[in-house]
Amino acid sequence: MSIEDPVPAAGGPSGRGLGGRAALILTGNLATALLSLARNLIVARLISIEDYGIAATFALVTSLIELATAFGLQQQIVQAREGDAERWQAALQGFQLLRSFVSATALFFCAGPIAQFFGVPEATWAYRVLAISVVFSGFMHMDVWRLYRQMIYLPNVLSQIVSTLISVVAVWPLWLAFGDYRVMLWALILQNGLQMVMTHLTARRRYVLRFDRAVIAQAMQFGWPLLINNILLFLVMNGEKMIVGREIGLAALAVFAMGFTLTLTPTIVAAKSVQSFFLPQLSAVQDDDTRFQPMARTTIEANLVNGLLLVIAVVLVGEPFVEIALGEKYAALVPLMVWLAILHAMRVFKAGSAVTALARGRTGNAMAANLFRVASLPLAWWAAAVTGDLLLVVLIATAGEVLGVIASLVLVRWRAGVKLGALRNAFAATAVVLSAAALHAAAPSVPALSHLPRWLTTVTVVVLFGAALWQMGHVRAYIGLRGLRHPQS
Repeated sequence: MSIEDPVPAAGGPSGRGLGGRAALILTGNLATALLSLARNLIVARLISIEDYGIAATFALVTSLIELATAFGLQQQIVQAREGDAERWQAALQGFQLLRSFVSATALFFCAGPIAQFFGVPEATWAYRVLAISVVFSGFMHMDVWRLYRQMIYLPNVLSQIVSTLISVVAVWPLWLAFGDYRVMLWALILQNGLQMVMTHLTARRRYVLRFDRAVIAQAMQFGWPLLINNILLFLVMNGEKMIVGREIGLAALAVFAMGFTLTLTPTIVAAKSVQSFFLPQLSAVQDDDTRFQPMARTTIEANLVNGLLLVIAVVLVGEPFVEIALGEKYAALVPLMVWLAILHAMRVFKAGSAVTALARGRTGNAMAANLFRVASLPLAWWAAAVTGDLLLVVLIATAGEVLGVIASLVLVRWRAGVKLGALRNAFAATAVVLSAAALHAAAPSVPALSHLPRWLTTVTVVVLFGAALWQMGHVRAYIGLRGLRHPQS
């Protein structure tokens, strides 16, 4: 079975077919993330730390505008039963175009207040120019997401990799031309424009626009919880950065944003890969509880594994990577790295429950789980304004995420009917690994723990991580091609 062949919806695709698709998703998302990371690291090296602070706000602002008007159209075309219909796809594309023009207009007229909020009124023009990037997103061809229904991922993978690669290559000539934060501005616009072009070049259907009020109403009914969740998600991913930039300064924002880039980027790759891979399979068996239950538990466990992989990677190589890749001007980031990894691992843990609930049309679960992180923002704002302590801001955010993980599990059990009893050992092992990683991060600054050798705490985390992987029985069963045929209770 080639990568281009559809997978039977409710049958048992071969391990080779699933393995190839999983590898393609992971490779594509990882390549795109590494290229974006490389671009950010290069720009951070080339420009001043204050200019990088301004550059960091560009991605923040475009995310705000995009997420504030997003109705989960990409998820709908995968999840909905009518998602393969050409007229329905055309209507979604029409809705997407309208949405992008509303977003771009809002960004253009809000550019002044945004620049004032961050204390850089001289950059007002740059936020207005960013509206071009938002318009590009409205013209993207949705066929690359429709093909996910058949587990065909190559068109979207190519669209992302090619556009990001060219934006990386463009950094050097842009730096020679501008030499400041404008490098990132034009690199982001170039990337979005090229991705739009690539979605058309790799599509299998011609691009058609329809403006159908009935489909728009249906899409809005499905997507309004996702819209609210997107706004919450923006606050989850960027709320603390906005607070740090306003209350502590753009230099602190540069450090904080880079820490988020290094630890959040892998979690986005992991969560996106798991959703792309498991959502079509979960949706295909959403009405067959015998198949749905083991697939749901496998999805949740896969996200536990992904979060732990991030933590172990940062424990092993986080500090030397920051020192080598970024140099002395980002030295303040080193003590924060493991804590940020734990924070974002928690975010990955929530993704498993969210994808599972989405497959059964429970779009409000992710929104409810994110409320806890959002509720922590006022306390984080107080901490930033009063203490200026970045670590305290991270710890407050982590407490909010822990509550969100608990809420996500309660909701997926209650609203999507997933039986979680078989995951008790996996959850316990995950908690033990995170506790050991927290001990490793805290030891140098806590007098009672400072005598512990770093190698000892590192080895402890690694050993516990290996033990935790053994507890992920549903993932092991799925990899062994037993997960769908022999459901585990």
